[in-house]
Amino acid sequence: MNFVKDIDQQSFGQEVLQRSHEVPVVVDFWAAWCAPCRTLGPALERVAEAYGGAFQLVKVDVDANQQLAMQFGVRSIPTVIAFRDGKPVSQFMGAVPEQQIRAFVDSILPSEADRLVDEARNFVLDGDEQQAEALFREVLADVPDHPDAGTGLAALLIARGETDEALILLGKLGRSAEVERLEAAARLQASHVGDLGDLEAAVAAEPQDMPARFELGKALAARGEHEVALDHLLEVVRSGEELRNQARQAMVDVFGILGPDHPLTAAYRKALANALF
Repeated sequence: MNFVKDIDQQSFGQEVLQRSHEVPVVVDFWAAWCAPCRTLGPALERVAEAYGGAFQLVKVDVDANQQLAMQFGVRSIPTVIAFRDGKPVSQFMGAVPEQQIRAFVDSILPSEADRLVDEARNFVLDGDEQQAEALFREVLADVPDHPDAGTGLAALLIARGETDEALILLGKLGRSAEVERLEAAARLQASHVGDLGDLEAAVAAEPQDMPARFELGKALAARGEHEVALDHLLEVVRSGEELRNQARQAMVDVFGILGPDHPLTAAYRKALANALF
């Protein structure tokens, strides 16, 4: 197999960003005139061959790909940047000894816990949530704050309504956009009460029944019907009644689920601001 590739700006997306979702990719930014590069390059290639495909080594000539070097802040060469899951995760500069290269590679390779999480995700995709949960819990027994195992298990718990355990679990993890998204989903799932059909009938019969409209908005949000949920919650905020602040928080939780760049977040955040001020 070819464990070493020369790439350019055009192929970087596929050979580095996409490929790093499968195995770690180590990028060597170098130039032909650079003496340390001529020392480091062969050492990197020996390590790539020795690891037999555990990672992919790619080489980028900075003279031919200056924009790419600038994009990743390469100011001196050689610079080596490791990518996982489409993102840079570690780097070093200069011609370091082969032993140090091996230590660098070891630090970015998936651990046994990471391997189990990937296996658990495959079980989720196959619909075997019981086996996925067992693997997530096995990882968390050894690494209680493993972010991917924690969020993976929390998502399963939220889907079946076990929000209290999900929130406790998420509280043990480092803050991230995914943790905050799941916390928002758990709060919405936990807070809505009542049958959806009954709530829809109540609001249809009495549009000014703000408690029913509030519960309907949360129920719809929990089902993933975000736009109509936001419409109902916004009406509660506009009503000025005692549930106004709770409806505002529920809307913020929906924004957290959707993410800041979602069109609904932008539109309804502005509408919420207008309703409040």
